[in-house]
Amino acid sequence: MNSPAGPPNWNRRKLLLASATAATTLGLGSGAATARTSAARNRGDPFTLGIASGDPDPQGFVLWTRLAYDPLADDGRGGMPDRTIDVDWELAEDERFHRIVRRGTARAMPEWGHSVHVELDGLRPGREYFYRFRTGGHLTPTGRTRTTPAAGSLSRPLTVCTASCAAWEHGYFTAYRRIAEDEPDLVLHLGDYIYELGHLQYPLLSGIARSVTGFQADNLAEYRRRYAEYKTDPDLRLAHRTAPWVVVWDDHELDNNWAGDDPELPQPDFERRRAESFRAYYENMPLRASNRPQGTDMRLYRRIRWGGLANFHMLDTRQYRDDQACGGLVGPCGTESDPERSITGERQERWLLDGLRHSRARWDLLGQQVMFAHHDTLDGPLTMTNMDSWDGYTASRRRITEGWLAAGVRNPVVLTGDIHEHYAADLKRDYSDPDSPVVGSELVTTSVASGGDAEDDEFTDDPDNPHIRFHSGMRGYLRTRIDAERLRADFRVLPYVSRRGADASTKASFEITDGVAGPREITPS
Repeated sequence: MNSPAGPPNWNRRKLLLASATAATTLGLGSGAATARTSAARNRGDPFTLGIASGDPDPQGFVLWTRLAYDPLADDGRGGMPDRTIDVDWELAEDERFHRIVRRGTARAMPEWGHSVHVELDGLRPGREYFYRFRTGGHLTPTGRTRTTPAAGSLSRPLTVCTASCAAWEHGYFTAYRRIAEDEPDLVLHLGDYIYELGHLQYPLLSGIARSVTGFQADNLAEYRRRYAEYKTDPDLRLAHRTAPWVVVWDDHELDNNWAGDDPELPQPDFERRRAESFRAYYENMPLRASNRPQGTDMRLYRRIRWGGLANFHMLDTRQYRDDQACGGLVGPCGTESDPERSITGERQERWLLDGLRHSRARWDLLGQQVMFAHHDTLDGPLTMTNMDSWDGYTASRRRITEGWLAAGVRNPVVLTGDIHEHYAADLKRDYSDPDSPVVGSELVTTSVASGGDAEDDEFTDDPDNPHIRFHSGMRGYLRTRIDAERLRADFRVLPYVSRRGADASTKASFEITDGVAGPREITPS
């Protein structure tokens, strides 16, 4: 594990991976409030949805929790009373809270689903911290988080795990536990944290490992309940409390394949549904107040700077995009190349290109949802592409590619989710020209569970897509280790997700060398 200077702490993994059964025997110190009422004690533990941290910067991060005595209550309120509840929190430099640096009390309000978002600043850059919450005599397990390094710093490597697509019914969330065991500095979640579809609504070819509660989520109560059910999974809760997360959504947090103001299928009240799904997303994620939704608008695109080593440009490719071309999901038909079409919207595109122009980082990583590289999915001379991906917005892709070239970005890397498969790909200036130069790299993470158990169908040579260097359809996650000279990508896979406990292994490893575009396969570790 990458740790600040000082002796290794031999019991860190034991503490973070242990169950929470001993948590209530610990105290929060003399400054903490006492239990609110005996009635609160009698209701049981309100921290059933766990704790999390996110969006770190050199001086702080967000600490999150959401109270729920009864996570699956029909009204989506988690069995909580209709009143504000005080929640104490503490931050320390050590796991045993001998060196407490901050403490305070937050207010969990019913109008925001009794969620808590504590934004901290004034902390030391590049440091590891530990946190916990308490209310009503109940104490959470300890969470681990960290601040980012000081501006310009290249002093230490960075471990990032990337995940996407966790359909509850298709499998267990073992990949999240394996992420926690890797003890990353940062976790990126690139979308489809939940699936809005109800029991037996998602394709059954993948099998049903466990049933999801309720019908399709299309209102605030159902979205709240769906997040709550997902957060009852112990492996997901563990991954959240092991490292800070940076999250963006894809489609299933609202509606399959939604695009801007357009749902997948006509529906009478999509504007109301969109606003309520955005609200539930904010309530359940470690996001800052600047991300709080305003009705049907919620700004999620933002930039996380990791010293001088890396910039993470987190994109939202759903909220501002034009509707899919060619009348749906399959093309090409010519419309996809319309120069007016955009997957990011004009304002976000300007923000991204401006950030790339001003970047001085060694690595610039675009965290986003759908496949960036051209991907012909039909064998043979004919071409078939996915209009929900960047292939449906080719002018938008070209503007951003030309933008990082004009800016002289040193190492552009696109990190992608959505497609339920691992990919490593060269990014080209012109995919129709075999001699076009490689100008960047794409690393696509497979799904945590969506798609269910999968056979090993790895390939490294696709004549229809010569720029694609690797593919695997197994479940898992992506682990990257980044330093000043190289980025190493390990494609981690699980042999099954239909039951708990699968071990993770590295299916393939690729390396991107500083100043050399394109991933190169190396021996897995």
